Parts: sequence; structure tokens; C-alpha cells
Amino acid sequence: MSIRWDTRNKRWRYEFDRRIQGRRHRLSRLLPRGWSQAQADAYDRTESARLYALASGAQRVDPLIDEAVAHYLRDKRGVLKSYKATAENLAAIAWAYVGRPLSDLPAIAREVAAHKAGAREGVVLSPATVRNRLACLKAACRWAWKAHALVPDDPTTRMQLPAVKNERHVYAQRRGMLKLARAADRHDLRVAIRVAFYTGLRLGEIRRVQVDGRALHLADTKNGDRRSLPAHPRIITCLRYLPLATPRITLQAAYRRARAKVGMDDVRFHDLRHSAASEMVNAGVDLYTVGRVLGHRDPRSTQRYAHLTHDTLADAVGKIGGKA
Repeated sequence: MSIRWDTRNKRWRYEFDRRIQGRRHRLSRLLPRGWSQAQADAYDRTESARLYALASGAQRVDPLIDEAVAHYLRDKRGVLKSYKATAENLAAIAWAYVGRPLSDLPAIAREVAAHKAGAREGVVLSPATVRNRLACLKAACRWAWKAHALVPDDPTTRMQLPAVKNERHVYAQRRGMLKLARAADRHDLRVAIRVAFYTGLRLGEIRRVQVDGRALHLADTKNGDRRSLPAHPRIITCLRYLPLATPRITLQAAYRRARAKVGMDDVRFHDLRHSAASEMVNAGVDLYTVGRVLGHRDPRSTQRYAHLTHDTLADAVGKIGGKA
């Protein structure tokens, strides 16, 4: 038997130990947590046949996806901001890719996209969650190609990620922002609400932004770029409290209390960032400049606000054929 229960790790372990054409071939691998013996036995049959074919020269080498994932997680530890979430996303779909070669990526993407069941009974995964998990897998496999040359060509070219339409168009005007700020039972949250509305900064960015005079600086943003913004006159008095040292979870809980108090449960904290963009667009600021303020690297990210420019476009169209 190539399968045994590893009592130390509380998981099934696959072991391959064969002498083929005069050479000994050995491999030991822990299988994903939660696998049944039936799953482990099925993996044993498939993987043993594959390894035997490789060792005997009857099959060309096609690296395994779990090998690519292992490279990625090892290389990116301490580099990725979202390392823990990435590792969890990859582990959540290990059932689909463990023991399978990189050439199976397109089929695996289809299988994961079709599998909507969550880890708990009755839970249905959102399309965004499925896409995020597959995006992590895609990044790992591309890294194996680019950084480790496991395969000669990009294995993700035919891998299709499911389309997700999850754009929110919830905006809080200045009056709504002030209602939320006044309803807040914490001073640091009142600062965070005002700063978010007048800068478009994310909550995490407000917690690490650096102030220099009347300028706000972010050494590291979501897309990896440095960013600087001039402070709006209406938040000058808030600058002395930045960056906020309050834990994110504390601010989020206080924000939920504030929005419930004023009946604005549909307005998330992140919607204040969208509101900043809405205010700029409605004031006639072009989308390119809005994107620069928000720190968008890809112009497509700013296109979500394009519908707000209707009046500006109507004014432009109205000038067609006018006298010079």
C-alpha cells in the first residue's frame, strides 16, 4: 500500500517507493486535510500510475500543480500582504488540483467554478469567492513558470476565470457623511469617516498614512505604488490624529453601530471611498484625475464611475456643430 495514516499530522500520507529499470524512485507526500480513505486510495492509483510512467520513460514530464503551489507559498512568504488569505484560498480548492498536472489547469478551473458548495453544509460560495480562489491558483502556476521554469510556456493561458459583476453603486453625499460622523461613538471613527470621504483612502490606508505638513503619504498601497495626496481644507484638524492606531476590527464595529443609528445600514465604510470619487466626478473632474487620486493603476477600475459623467458628456455633445 502506498497510503498510510500519518498519526503525527492527522492526515493521509502517500508514499511511492519503487525500483524501476534499475533505479530506485521514492516520494512521500501529505494529502490534504479532511480527505477520506476513498479519496486517498483514488489518488494512490492515479499518482502511482503516473509516477511509474514517468520513471519508465513512457510519459513526458508534466509537473504537478501542488508543486507549483508549494514554490509560490514558499517564495511569497513575507512578501504578499495577503499571504494568509492566499494560502487559505489555495487550500480550499486543493481537492481539485492535488496530484494533477499543470496541463489540467483549464479543466480544474471549470470544475472549481461549477462547485458552489462551501465548507459548511448549506453554504453557497459567491462568484467573487470562487474567482478569488482561482486567481490565487493562477498566480501560483504563473509563478512556477516564470520563476522556476517548471514548464516552457505559461500554463494559465487557457485558464478561464468566472466573470463577476459585484460593483456597488452606493454613495453617501456630504450630508450623509456628516450624519454618520455625528452618530459615531468614537472620536477616531469620526476622524476616519471624514478622512475617507475627503480623500478616498481605504480604512487600512488611513491606519498607516503618514502626514507631512498638509500632505498625506502612503509608502505602500494595494497596487504596490507610492501615493501622495494634498489634504482637503476640511480635514486639516484631523491630520494630527493620523495615522490611526485603533485596530481595524474596533473601527468596523463602531461604524456598524453608527450606520444603524442613522438608518444607513446599506452604506459600508468602503462606500465612502466611492463617495469621494462621486463627488469629484459630479464636480466635473475627469476620470483620469479621479483615478490618480484613488490610486488606480488600471484605468478600468475608474470606469465604474463613468455613468456619473452623463451631464458632462451631454454638455460636450451639445457643443457639436456650434459656432467656432
